[in-house]
Parts: sequence; structure tokens; C-alpha cells
Amino acid sequence: MLIVQKYGGTSVGNAERIQNVAKRVLETQKQGHQVVVVVSAMSGETNRLIDLAHQVSKEPDSREYDQLVSTGEQVTIALLALAIKEIGGKAISYQGHQVRITTDNSYSKARIKKIDADFIRKDLDEGRIVVIAGFQGVDEEGNITTLGRGGSDTTGVAIAAALKADACEIYTDVDGVYTTDPRIVPQAKKIPRISYDEMLELASLGAKVLQIRSVEMAAKYKVPLWVKSSFNNTEGTLVTSEDQQMEDVIISGIAYDKNEAKIAVRRLADKPGIASQLFAPLAESNINIDVIIQNISADGFTDLTFTVPRTDLTKALRIVEKTAKEIGCEKIETDEKIAKVSVVGVGMRSHSGVAAKMFQTLAQEKINIMMISTSEIKISVVIQEADMDRAVKALHKVFIET
Repeated sequence: MLIVQKYGGTSVGNAERIQNVAKRVLETQKQGHQVVVVVSAMSGETNRLIDLAHQVSKEPDSREYDQLVSTGEQVTIALLALAIKEIGGKAISYQGHQVRITTDNSYSKARIKKIDADFIRKDLDEGRIVVIAGFQGVDEEGNITTLGRGGSDTTGVAIAAALKADACEIYTDVDGVYTTDPRIVPQAKKIPRISYDEMLELASLGAKVLQIRSVEMAAKYKVPLWVKSSFNNTEGTLVTSEDQQMEDVIISGIAYDKNEAKIAVRRLADKPGIASQLFAPLAESNINIDVIIQNISADGFTDLTFTVPRTDLTKALRIVEKTAKEIGCEKIETDEKIAKVSVVGVGMRSHSGVAAKMFQTLAQEKINIMMISTSEIKISVVIQEADMDRAVKALHKVFIET
């Protein structure tokens, strides 16, 4: 089998942990498998580099920013290759531009366009363990790019897809995907199997186990994706295609996201084109809009309320204020003290009453719902951040524990 293993920052957080990863990787190869390893920067290193960037520049140039923050992975790949060789293995390390992970030129949010898989296969055929830097790539002009926070997951899945690997194993500090965050709900259960669609929803709704783009890529190329712990040998969670057994479970997980901020634009003219004028500049600035609510028109005017990532609020507000001067509005309001809580499950396609049960549970907890968003397999509500933990606990008890 050809296996791609990805190890996160906590798994390679110091020399001892890197040596532990080296032993795991070599053991996998000794079982008769070809192994490619993708690693993140050591725990805390990327944050240290980001802090340095902001110490010398209020708004760091995007190209130089990527040049800087991509260096953390270079340290890890070299150390891991050295550790594998030290215990008798054959290994070689590569940065993203050496493997030729070609991306577009969207610094800090680059998307992978192609990977030179033949380059990797040559080393595998010669018995080497190939160690590749996650998170980084190179554009057509040779500039180093990065894939965004958590981008090493995407690197791992992309390489697995390019190599048509038999499995991609994501090693982290948790031993699988849980029904919710065990730090909030100690009764949370590990999910043995979950569909790509459910994992995609959970990742997009705030679950930090996998980066959303890595799940999208795994689903597109049907890469069997395992989430495992680098600190034990438990089986973990398999992310795979949907089956009948998964549909029998109505709700698979409860997700939450505190990185939310709300913008309300009051008394806009209720006429065609206004929403387009408001949201187009935000899209051009790569600001993701999540939940959107438009009130029923009254006397020719309406309100538009929407959420953006909290980290983008200042930038988004500046754009909205500029647009509002052009299209006219009474006032703009913001709220950073909100959170989004969601229930997710493919079983919702064939079972009714989930929304009613969710709203009833929150009502019993006296939690006010500000906004609602739904898809085929999820229901999300925006609530006050102070109510978030209570909401997650109550919903988990109703949908998972009973």
C-alpha cells in the first residue's frame, strides 16, 4: 500500500515528539508500505513568525509574509528526515517548491493547481520515506505561497490524490472526530465512520479537526481519510463515502464557531441590485459571508444582516461603510459577541422534526436565536457567545446522548 501520513504541529512539537514520529513512520514502511510524510511547523512556531511580522510591519506585504511564515515547515522536515536516518531508515525532505506543489498566486490563501507526482514516486521506488513540508507551495512565477492556517491537511490530501494513495492518515493530538468538543461536553463520543459531506459541514462550521479544503479535496478524489492520534494506537475515525448505516444516525455531531461577527445594514432601499452592490466588494476582498438575513420590506426599505469571520470584521466594516455611502442606508451596526452552533447529520435527509427539536431545546434553555441557516444535512443558529457552551451541552444531550 501507498500511505500518506500528515503530522500536525503538536505531534512534532519538540525533538522527542519528532523522534516518536520517525519511529511510527519507519514502522509503517517496515510493514511493507510506501510512505510519504507531510508535516506542519512545530507547535507555536507559525504564531511566533506571525508575531514577528507584525512587530516590524503594521500591514505586512503579502509576498514577504508568505516567505516568512513558510519557514517553520522547513525546520520540521529536515529534523524528521534526520531522525528517520538516525534509526536506520532512508529518508529525504523537500519543501513545497522542490516537490513542485504549484499553486495560484493568492498569498496566504493559495489553492493547489498541480503536483509533480512522478518526482515523489522516484524516491519511493528507491525505498525512501519522502518527507514534505505542508502548508506551502509555489506559484507559476516561482514565488513561495502558503495555503492558509491548517493548510498542511490540504497538502497531505492533495499529495494522496496525486499519488492515488491507498489512504491518507491525518495525525493530530486527538484520536478521531468526536460528536462535539470534549472540552465542553465530557460525554462526547468518538465517531468511527463519518461521511465526506458531514465532515465537510463540521469543518466549515467550526470543528478544528480537519481543514475544510482538505475534506473537499478528499471527497472530490475519493481519498480514504483517517483522523488518528500520534500519541496512541487507537483506530481513529474514517472519513469516507456515505452508506446506509450513516443515514440511520440522524445527528452525527454538534459544531460551534466563536470566530463570528455580525453586521447589520439598516433601511436600505428595497430594489434590485442593492444586495449585489453591497456584497460584491466583500467578495472581491476575499471576505467570506456566512449567514444572511433580509427582512421583509416596509415602506420601500429593508434591513440586511450577515455574518463574517471575526478576524475580517474591521476590513469588512470599512468596505461596507464605503458602499453604504454610495447606495444609502440609515445606519450600520456590528456585534462581535456572537457564536454559531450547528447540528449536522446525513440522517436529516430522511428524518423530519430536527429543526423543531433544536429550537425547542434552545427555548427551554432560554437561549435567544438571532439568525438561522440550513442546508440538507445541517441547521445552524447564531446566538450570543455567552450562551454557546450551554447550547452545545443541551443539544448534545438531546440529539446524541438520548
